[in-house]
Amino acid sequence: MVIISSIKNPKTISLLFRYFRNVRYSTNVSSFSTKSITPSVLLPNCCRNFPRYDPLVNYSLKNIVRSSSYCCNLRNCAKTHEIQASRTYKSTMPPTFLQKSPQEIVERCISENKVFIFSKSFCPFCFKVKAIFRSERIGFDALELDLIENGAEIQEALFAKSGQKTVPNVYINGEHVGGSDKVQELHSKGELITLLNPKTHSYDYDYIVIGGGSGGLASSKEAARLGAKVAVCDFVKPTPIGTTWGLGGTCVNVGCIPKKLMHQAAILGHDLKDSREFGWSTPEKPEHNWNTMVEGIQNHIGSLNWGYRVALRDKKIDYLNAFATFVDEHTIKTVDKKGKEKTLTSNNFLIAVGGRPRYPDIPGAKEFGITSDDIFSLPYSPGKTLLVGASYISLECAGFLHGLGYDVTVMVRSILLRGFDRQMSEKIGEIMEQMGVKFLRETIPTSVERIEEGQPGKLKVTAKTRSGGQVVDEYNTVVFAIGRDPFISELGLENIGVQLAKSGKIVVDKREVSSVSNVYAVGDVIDGGLELTPVAIQAGKLLARRLYGNGKELMDYVNVPTTVFTAIEYGCCGLSEEAAVEKFGEANIDVYHSNFWPLEFTVAHRPENDCYAKLVVLRKEGEEFVIGFHYLGPNAGEVTQGFSIALKLNATKSDFDNLVGIHPTCAEVFTTLTITKRSGKDVASQGC
Repeated sequence: MVIISSIKNPKTISLLFRYFRNVRYSTNVSSFSTKSITPSVLLPNCCRNFPRYDPLVNYSLKNIVRSSSYCCNLRNCAKTHEIQASRTYKSTMPPTFLQKSPQEIVERCISENKVFIFSKSFCPFCFKVKAIFRSERIGFDALELDLIENGAEIQEALFAKSGQKTVPNVYINGEHVGGSDKVQELHSKGELITLLNPKTHSYDYDYIVIGGGSGGLASSKEAARLGAKVAVCDFVKPTPIGTTWGLGGTCVNVGCIPKKLMHQAAILGHDLKDSREFGWSTPEKPEHNWNTMVEGIQNHIGSLNWGYRVALRDKKIDYLNAFATFVDEHTIKTVDKKGKEKTLTSNNFLIAVGGRPRYPDIPGAKEFGITSDDIFSLPYSPGKTLLVGASYISLECAGFLHGLGYDVTVMVRSILLRGFDRQMSEKIGEIMEQMGVKFLRETIPTSVERIEEGQPGKLKVTAKTRSGGQVVDEYNTVVFAIGRDPFISELGLENIGVQLAKSGKIVVDKREVSSVSNVYAVGDVIDGGLELTPVAIQAGKLLARRLYGNGKELMDYVNVPTTVFTAIEYGCCGLSEEAAVEKFGEANIDVYHSNFWPLEFTVAHRPENDCYAKLVVLRKEGEEFVIGFHYLGPNAGEVTQGFSIALKLNATKSDFDNLVGIHPTCAEVFTTLTITKRSGKDVASQGC
């Protein structure tokens, strides 16, 4: 079937073109076969729901109607624009569901869906009701009665059941709610959420979150917003040197936040040196005060800790500063710092305890070494520092410590930044070496000894090389950054049968469900997940919406952007060059690349060819799809964040080429990439 409609409004044309261009999508209106719908009717749903929902029915009717495929394209005509939509069926028509009686259709729609709206696609009152549910992030299913052949008969059957002739006709948990006015009234009184989640169990809580980090807090607050009774258990076990912190987890206390602030402190040091070339008079050797910096950062972190406490209180979430262990699948025992025990029960649990740094199994590691859990609140200047490990944590710490003026060495067992693009990782190492950071390659420590007391004191580190040689040197501080382990060994998971992977992490499915059906996990504790704060936050929110808001959306772990805040920042999204070649074959991959020289670097005479950009593209069906984005230069996080949406939307190289750059910026380099690695041409910077 082909639908053709003339539209003269350019904005409408643009919106429809954006939605349908090169897209094949599924819709569940299988009885649409003889019904002609003009795009002016289709448009309201299309524009409101892009890209998540079907353009003809807002939410799919699971297990009710078989899918049909639609495709659409736009072409220009002499005086008007025509939109053509064609459909091909995946299954024999008519669907079994639509052969049922109108009464049975009504009953199944109500009984098989938590929130159901009998609607009409053109009805403004239906739009209002759907908008209310969307504003509360409550999932719903809808049947547009005007878009199916037997819609009138279904509406008659609906009237016989509910006594309501008009649409929207809303049911929640199988109970008739009413129309637009009733839904708006319930929403204004705050009763819509209550109706959605009636208590059907006798446990103390609907949802207990174990772990007060980013993912756990996000999930707990979203669940509480959706009407669940929630508690959060959070307890920080001190590090070997006694470091503890407040509510908020790794990111806020001993991760992203203090790391970025210390990185900024180092950047300011570089800028002070550069400022002389811009006419500023500054000391030849500006002095940095470690204690002043730490105090300022810790004050900011303390304000965040307090803010989280207030947020939990405001949302009526019970907060327990206590360590939790499972007794059975619905019961935990908590122990606070005074040893006071309490038993709590819950219908559902979320494990979001994150991880802790790993120490090597060598003499003196825990006695004299520290980790990233300690460095950001260290009460004394670290002095000459050894970073053990080549993880992003190690290189980030090495970068800001060197930028603050300390003598820094990085001990590397094998490769830098395992899991990241190899070329970019090695470039980072080369640039850090040029800056003055020392690297001990293919070397591992064998012991740490204290040879001088004090703060920081002095340590002797003995190490061995791969070739069998021995390295001995003295440092004031040794920081271990060799990896992190999930902090779950003492949670009593064996008491309830939660399955663990070889990595020691929790095995979950795509819905974040563990092997125990009411125990969920998000963040760094899940096997195969991405150890990134925004990922844990998003996964936690979506989980809460599925549990308490009738949500259907799953966490999308593909094309998640990230940034490594080394001395020269590295941002990436999508596949590394090696992963792309392994997945698609070298013959199908091209790499566009270029060095660039930020304008800010020119007057200060910084190196010309340190900064680098590359796009990894997949050649397919005459197009070049961008599947990897890599940027080495200033403000990498800001640059990468914006471009990452292009990869989410399957952008092509021509999309990047057609983008008009902002001049002079670093990001504009991605709009002018013309040289491929395959060509072998020089990519040295030619200036701004």
